[in-house]
Amino acid sequence: MTTPEGEQAGGAGAERTSAGDGAARPEERLEQAVRAAEQALIEFEIAVETFRVEVENFSRLHEQKLGPVYARLEELDARILEAKAARSDDPEDRRRADEARARLLPIPGVEELMNGWMDADGLFPEATAMLTDQPVRPPQRVRPSEEARKLYRELARKAHPDLAQEDTERARREEFITRVNAAYARGSEAELRELAEEWARGPELKRLPSAGEELYARLEWLSRRKELLTLVAKELEESAIGSMLRLAPEDPDRLLEDIAGRLRAQVAEREAELAALLT
Repeated sequence: MTTPEGEQAGGAGAERTSAGDGAARPEERLEQAVRAAEQALIEFEIAVETFRVEVENFSRLHEQKLGPVYARLEELDARILEAKAARSDDPEDRRRADEARARLLPIPGVEELMNGWMDADGLFPEATAMLTDQPVRPPQRVRPSEEARKLYRELARKAHPDLAQEDTERARREEFITRVNAAYARGSEAELRELAEEWARGPELKRLPSAGEELYARLEWLSRRKELLTLVAKELEESAIGSMLRLAPEDPDRLLEDIAGRLRAQVAEREAELAALLT
């Protein structure tokens, strides 16, 4: 799908060619539109993939740093309701306390669901350390550096599967881009440099001329692909983590620290409330 500006630019170029060099080939303007749509789609995919990686990494950091604090708050809320029920002996208070406790009961497969910070026996040592501000192991993935982003963009532009015209070449590019995406998700500049060198050594097939019907089919496919990517981008932006990340795109760690500070204050308030109920 091309933008109005792209269509105007393509049309003007075709008209100049026609006026200066004689009659243009019938497919010329369509070829220009396809090339413009391909490049626009590649840039869009790069932007969406970059944001997806940032959301994924921020989600891991959010879960690692704040998950135990949320768990502590839920535990304190349940204990406060239980203490109130014990004092009042009111059936409604007991019901609320039982419901709060039931939400905290272990369930099968909790180790996998909790992603390594608690199991049926409670918080892991690393999670406990987070609650007490002690040093803990860093997250396995970090945000890609500017150099990694630059390398990724260059590789995506050069090796994108959509630039292939033959099935064998598309398969080669798809396999290569899969490795590029994995290296980018790890934020590994070294891997991305190695992949750039590998691509530079590989075969480079010439682009074959396309017939008019193939060009139309190509434009339709590009349009459908853009619509799909638009939906993916919207889901990422509207997700809870994506919305948080957009609040502080340049310093998400600081945002997490601010949230953690507010949560720790709530933990202190709950602990004081529970202590007063138990005295």
